Amino acid sequence: MRYTSVAVAAALTLLTVATAVQGQRGEDTIDGRSMALLARGRALQAAGNLDAATDTLESALAVDPRNRGAFVTLAEVAQTRGLPGKAIRLYREALSLDPNDVAALSGQGEALVAKGAVARARDNLARIKTVCAKRACPEIAALSASIAKGPPVVTAAAAVAASAAKKD
Repeated sequence: MRYTSVAVAAALTLLTVATAVQGQRGEDTIDGRSMALLARGRALQAAGNLDAATDTLESALAVDPRNRGAFVTLAEVAQTRGLPGKAIRLYREALSLDPNDVAALSGQGEALVAKGAVARARDNLARIKTVCAKRACPEIAALSASIAKGPPVVTAAAAVAASAAKKD
């Protein structure tokens, strides 16, 4: 009789905890709607419709901000548009979700090279080599080639034309 109340209390506690844990979404599970929007955004990107791809990918992030693939694809779109600073920021968001994402490290490294930050790109290359220690990663060769090529050369005439276009 003494143990009955304790046993009932323990059973109710266990039932409550089990129900609460079972009802929660898993930590690594990304909303299916966000994944569908990511797939649609990638298709739009491949078709060359960058405006619609950007809108769709931003919608995917609004549905689930933990969608690392949406950050990476949105950064690729930004790089295609010639916006390496924005791409670096988006890759940083993806890396905050998974610091060992090789695609994000490589993409950020290429964007850093485009901005002229070759030393930081070399740091990304070293991280990729650490992550891919025992397997072959094509990202190593791609980022190494970008670093060897160096940042794009901007002539003075192109810089003046670009600044004049921004003023208009």
